[in-house]
Amino acid sequence: MIRFIRSLYLNQRLFFVLGGCISLFVFAFSFPFLISIAQLVLLGTLGLLIVDILVLYRVRDGMEGTRQMAEKLSNGDENQVVLHIKSLYSFKTHLKVIDELPEQLQMRHLQLGGVWLPSETKSLTYQVRPVRRGQYQFGVLNLFVSGNIGLVARRYQLPLAKTVPVYPSYIQLRKYELYAISDRLVELGVKRIRKIGQNMEFDQIRNYVPGDDYRSVNWKATARKSQLMVNQFRDERSQQVFSVIDKGRMMKMPFNGLTLLDYAINAALVISNIAIKKSDKAGLVTFGRNVGTMLAASNRSGQMALIMEALYNQKTGFKEPDFEALAMQLKIKITQRSLILLYTNFETLSSMERQMRYLRLIAKQHLLVVVLFQNTELRSLLQFKPQGTEEIYLKTIAEKFVHEKRQIVKELNRHGIHTILTAPENLTVNTINKYLELKARNLI
Repeated sequence: MIRFIRSLYLNQRLFFVLGGCISLFVFAFSFPFLISIAQLVLLGTLGLLIVDILVLYRVRDGMEGTRQMAEKLSNGDENQVVLHIKSLYSFKTHLKVIDELPEQLQMRHLQLGGVWLPSETKSLTYQVRPVRRGQYQFGVLNLFVSGNIGLVARRYQLPLAKTVPVYPSYIQLRKYELYAISDRLVELGVKRIRKIGQNMEFDQIRNYVPGDDYRSVNWKATARKSQLMVNQFRDERSQQVFSVIDKGRMMKMPFNGLTLLDYAINAALVISNIAIKKSDKAGLVTFGRNVGTMLAASNRSGQMALIMEALYNQKTGFKEPDFEALAMQLKIKITQRSLILLYTNFETLSSMERQMRYLRLIAKQHLLVVVLFQNTELRSLLQFKPQGTEEIYLKTIAEKFVHEKRQIVKELNRHGIHTILTAPENLTVNTINKYLELKARNLI
């Protein structure tokens, strides 16, 4: 009985009919002839209510359903969820579907539904966009079934509870990988950059062949062999590319639901994959008050899986990052000259100057690119025409922040440090462009 009561829901149609009955009874005080009509309507409503309940509950299990989705969700992207629902009733039913979504999604008004014919199977699709990495708990699937009378609904709770992890944006990773393989990155905004000069590394010593450059003759080997021997070179490959991610408090800033840390993580995932596809080695370093993850550069087949897992649990802290500890660890652990893509954010010139000595120390040993974020929230303040004193003040402050960010870029460039100043949504494309530019200029 308790189970029956819990599954029975009264529809609005029933309340409208009962409201009409009450109105008839009220008017019957002034017009007595309405009392018999009101009684007939009330009895008819009660009869239809009983019939509606019997029709809905005569079938033990009237609905079946499954939820189809990926085993893991992609952070910051639209992920598709498909509900396959089958009606086992022998008559047409009206269905309202409410899926119990994870609380992190904050999707409180998602409601699907429609009309199901007898024994019909339908698929309902909706999109979810997670903005935080971690475990997401999907609950039961609630199906509210009404018959043709439509006075009540029967609720079915399908046990489809499932925990799904949200990983860094692997959808973005696959998209850029597909375009890179088909040489169509330009369609995503990646520039075509012509390679300048040659960057060669030693391959082997071989016998001289007429037409070889005399400048490649290896005279020591020639003396040992008593015949001309030359050095053979090949284009230098397998350069090390490290994504170094700041997990300090400035990386907590949110833009379009995602934090700067999440933008950095998604970009690092893509650039690591592109680097491996370009025959380079990809590595990862994260740091806050201490250096955290330190994944050696490699282009092995399982490297991207290691990077993905390492990025999954990264979180920001509330303290300033320790650039000194970072510089020391990079100097000790990374002995080969490498491309260092440092994802961080300096909002003021003074905050950057405090870390300049450590940035210069890193740049002395490696090719350092500092990735900075534009505050896109300032665009609206810069574009409108101020009307009063307060608006003038706000626009002036906004212009000051924008100007100071440009000064930070100039100061870094003056010390030979490459920079990327980008809006968060353009981070991935701009990082790939910079990587390809440096590679074309043979700087790595």
